[in-house]
Amino acid sequence: MKSARRSALLAGLSAGAQVVLGPGAMAQAYPSRPIRMVVPFATGGGSDFIGRFMAQRLSQSLGQSVVVENRPGAGSVLGIEMVVKSPADGYTLGLIASSYTVTPSLYKLKFDPVEDISPIVQFSQGPMLVVVGKSVPVNTLAELIALARARPGTLNYASAGQGSITHLACAYFADMAGLQMTHVPYKGTGPALTDTISGQTQVFFSSTATSLPHVQSGALKALAVTTAERLPALPKVPTVKESGLPGYDVPLWHGLIGPRGLAPPIIERLASESAKTLALRETAEQLAHDGVSPALGGTPERYRARIAAEIEQWRKVVVNAGIKLE
Repeated sequence: MKSARRSALLAGLSAGAQVVLGPGAMAQAYPSRPIRMVVPFATGGGSDFIGRFMAQRLSQSLGQSVVVENRPGAGSVLGIEMVVKSPADGYTLGLIASSYTVTPSLYKLKFDPVEDISPIVQFSQGPMLVVVGKSVPVNTLAELIALARARPGTLNYASAGQGSITHLACAYFADMAGLQMTHVPYKGTGPALTDTISGQTQVFFSSTATSLPHVQSGALKALAVTTAERLPALPKVPTVKESGLPGYDVPLWHGLIGPRGLAPPIIERLASESAKTLALRETAEQLAHDGVSPALGGTPERYRARIAAEIEQWRKVVVNAGIKLE
């Protein structure tokens, strides 16, 4: 009898403890063990660098290891599937890039790209550079548009692969400007950049990190940046908007997500600690090496809205350009 009363008392105390453990206590208790950050890209690239940089800083501020696990494949879909199917306890997170908003138009996903995730925080943002080889007889984007209109179908534009963000960014530009250019997909940014420098292809919408050194050396000409703001490293290079296409704005960005149903206190803790890191001058200097800047002042709600809006934007581009994976 005494044993039964003792068991009942312990059960009651346990239940009471769960009630007392409110949102603030939950945030303080998290994390109590190492966190896994799934990076759905290969090691050594720009996305991997940003993931590892933020994982290291979060390890320090959270007091628990944040371990990067690279899971590339199927345009990042394989790694993201692992995240969305994980328990919503905050111990499996995922890094996504702006290319995440392209994949729903090209792949048959086994999850809802908006509803089955918990957006946490956007880490970075930055432009692509519209570059041409030095042998291409243009010095401005307006001149490139005029040349492409005068020679429909004869200008080749490179990309890092069929359905890549570099492919869709240029296809979007060509559609808005009413141009006919020939797409030449490569297996990665490196060979696409090499052939643009050599003149095999004429145009490339490149990540800033990979093309900026070649612009500075004179091997490539930068005609525009794809975001609404100019690039501090190239202040004289205008935006695509300023060059005659006012509706064009294509940023590159990275951010952190978790599975659907992640508790708000956990989201708030991760977002808060990330914001502290992103506000540091050291962070801006480190991310500048990859051609991006810290994303400051965002919220999880705004991040979700960006993801949803870009998915619809790229869906229209894919349909209009008739883009399919080969």
